[in-house]
Amino acid sequence: MHEDDEEVEVPSKSSKKREMHALQDLGEELVALSKERLEEIELPEKLLDAIREAKRLNSFGAQRRQMQYIGKLMREVDPEEIRRKLTFWDAQSKENAAELHLVERWRERLLEDDSAFDEFARSYPDSDITRLRTLARSILKDRAAEKPPKQYRPFFRMLRDTIRKETD
Repeated sequence: MHEDDEEVEVPSKSSKKREMHALQDLGEELVALSKERLEEIELPEKLLDAIREAKRLNSFGAQRRQMQYIGKLMREVDPEEIRRKLTFWDAQSKENAAELHLVERWRERLLEDDSAFDEFARSYPDSDITRLRTLARSILKDRAAEKPPKQYRPFFRMLRDTIRKETD
């Protein structure tokens, strides 16, 4: 053996096992995806069929075996591309959740405190405060009469659209 020959490191049994478990976990994430999201990821047909089968199974033992099979099939694909796509969707989901929470907080504040409309108007100058006040009054009137608030959804949508317009 010469000095300039590089020694090839053979992965240990434990590291191989960890890698296989990571691929199986990634496969479980794929099984949890909706049909539409699955179609957005380019996967081999054999893997897609195995994922569809896993979604169909009810028996715990059968699901476990199917997940092991999916883990085996995952060795044939580039897991990084799949991870990037899942990370992107996760970030989008968190962004949407943050936006939803902001809209919900404004909705509650506006329904509880009439002076919050002034603050909302300062924060979102393009908002139709008159229309928002009208919807809020209708909701409060329905609440007082113990009726289902008919304007709850339009009020929420208007707040959401106003906030989106300002943040875009």
